[in-house]
Amino acid sequence: MKKSSKNRLTPQQESLFPDSSLFDKIARAVCRAGTLPRKELYEAWEMAKRVRRRYRGGRVLDLACGHGLLAHIMLILDDTSGTAIAVDKKIPLNAKKLSNALITSWPRLKNRIIYKEADIRGIVVLPDDIVVSAHACGSLTDLIIDKAIEQHARVAVLPCCHNINVSSTAGLEGWMDKTLAVDTARAVRLRSKGYKIVTQKIPETITPKNRLLMGEYLKFF
Repeated sequence: MKKSSKNRLTPQQESLFPDSSLFDKIARAVCRAGTLPRKELYEAWEMAKRVRRRYRGGRVLDLACGHGLLAHIMLILDDTSGTAIAVDKKIPLNAKKLSNALITSWPRLKNRIIYKEADIRGIVVLPDDIVVSAHACGSLTDLIIDKAIEQHARVAVLPCCHNINVSSTAGLEGWMDKTLAVDTARAVRLRSKGYKIVTQKIPETITPKNRLLMGEYLKFF
């Protein structure tokens, strides 16, 4: 089964995920909803589990959320987060269908996932939040990092669609691939603002845009 497939998961594919594992249970719910490509399921899962190994609790802000799967998985993995706000300029019409399918399997999520159709620039970040974003295109990733930095909130991003004309390469493009230079500059910026950073990768079999950058503000770091 190709994890990077952009084909939509459907109820007929539930049988591909027969195990009692947490991932398979989430996958079956996504299949029942019939709204997401297989690639997005694996991206959200691989990102969320790595983030939750590092950061617990706090309100979740899933920015440039798409259907909001990442927000749901963040709460499934850590019930000490009270709510998750899934924000996008345009929320897909069938996002609620996905949410309802997940809430049916995890009733404790009811009334804890809030969809908000808004410009990310107007979102208020709180210091205890955990700001996450999977594949916010181009300079939108920079905006999300900046929003987190303003309030010293924890942040985790999986960048994509790098815009070399807008995002800084910090002059590193002579030594490395330009997109890697952009992500390196992002990591250095976080560190310069007092963050302890963690750099990881999700499997390349899911997406070549697989660099995960995480950061937690440490006053005396």
